[in-house]
Amino acid sequence: MAVAKPLCSVSCLLLSSSLVFVVSLLFFFSNSLTSDKNPRISLDTFQTGINVFVAELPRSLNYGLLDKYWSSSPDSRIPSDPDHPTRKTNSPKHGKYPPYPENPLIKQYSAEYWIMGDLETPPEKRTGSFAKRVFSESEADVVFVPFFATLSAEMELGNGKGSSFRKKSGNQDYQRQRQVLDFLNNTQAWKRSGGRDHVFVLTDPVAMWHVREEIALSILLVVDFGGWFRQDSKSFNGSSLPERIEHTQVSVIKDVIVPYTHLLPRLDLFQNRRRHSLLYFKGAKHRHRGGLIREKLWDLLVDEHGIVMEEGFPNATGREQSIRGMRNSEFCLHPAGDTPTSCRLFDAIQSLCIPVIVSDNIELPFEGMIDYSEFSVFVSVSDALRPKWLANHLRNFSERDKETFRSRMAKVQSVFVYDNGKSDGIGPIQPDGAVNHIWKKVHQKVPMVKEAVIRERRKPAGTSVPLRCQCI
Repeated sequence: MAVAKPLCSVSCLLLSSSLVFVVSLLFFFSNSLTSDKNPRISLDTFQTGINVFVAELPRSLNYGLLDKYWSSSPDSRIPSDPDHPTRKTNSPKHGKYPPYPENPLIKQYSAEYWIMGDLETPPEKRTGSFAKRVFSESEADVVFVPFFATLSAEMELGNGKGSSFRKKSGNQDYQRQRQVLDFLNNTQAWKRSGGRDHVFVLTDPVAMWHVREEIALSILLVVDFGGWFRQDSKSFNGSSLPERIEHTQVSVIKDVIVPYTHLLPRLDLFQNRRRHSLLYFKGAKHRHRGGLIREKLWDLLVDEHGIVMEEGFPNATGREQSIRGMRNSEFCLHPAGDTPTSCRLFDAIQSLCIPVIVSDNIELPFEGMIDYSEFSVFVSVSDALRPKWLANHLRNFSERDKETFRSRMAKVQSVFVYDNGKSDGIGPIQPDGAVNHIWKKVHQKVPMVKEAVIRERRKPAGTSVPLRCQCI
């Protein structure tokens, strides 16, 4: 009997331990399956990151361009504003990493600066970065091309050379584009993949204009596809884009839509106050191509009660007007302009002004991670052009509906933020900000890119297959 008692105690102990273990497992998996703090943003927690090799372009094609910008004449397109000058005279000398321009025509496209700044940040400060910088092409998933293509294009335009922009002779931007491609064509990485695993930041619709056919196979980071389509203006009927669009260089399958850099400061939800206007819009009335819808909407809405339509330029005065207008309005109108989207959408999100998107062919950043219909109102062009329809539609949203839109919008504001708070762009980024979300979207393309590279290798010499995009 003296021996049996401890045996019973050991058996009971083992049984109890087993039951505790099973219950703990059930509790863990139950929590894992049901816990979801924010179902609208996929954080891709099981991804370890993407390995990025930075092509060794000369500094003159990125930060050296900023040196040149700060020492050049003021932008010819920006009206002078002596109280709030866009560029200071006698600007102090900058270090290795000069700041990006505050000129709104350029700043809205500054993704190239913040993505590069993250990759240039010392490894010990990059613990929150999804992109892992590697220093061997063989270890890389993708090759990042550190050319400030937007800055290059805008400097050419800002020098008053817009009329000769499409010409190659005397075009410094074209010379830089050519320099980038000549360099890449001689690298083993480009020869191995044909450029398919190379990442270009082309946020400006005219960036890399002259060499687009040569980079058509690469992963392109663009704000939309508006500057890429060849459109027959004669087929435009005023209510939609042309029926036939040649779409052989860009696709949501291989490319990534990225946000514009917002120009207006963030308004937190607790700072929100009562709004007195129904709908607000500020911008140019007259646009081209798909933007012709803007002029028609303007004429329909300008005299509607509670709707504010302002024409203005994105200088310091226009910025202050936009801050007041967006923060005082329930909804902010986002019609197509020269391209399907604009910086205005991301300013509205930072201002907690519910976006009203009237752009049938719009593509939006990070879809699949974010559901824009949870905090935006989408309206077809045909409905928006019906007299009184849009104003009546917006007035039908209850106060509770609008509060719900704004609370959901507040949860995704940080997703569209590039700025890390450092004037030189070097330093830790926001883990849930725009840069990380861009690299997560690029990461989704990697298996397809690798498959395309392997497929290309096995083709017999002399085989020619036309370029095509299988779009969804």
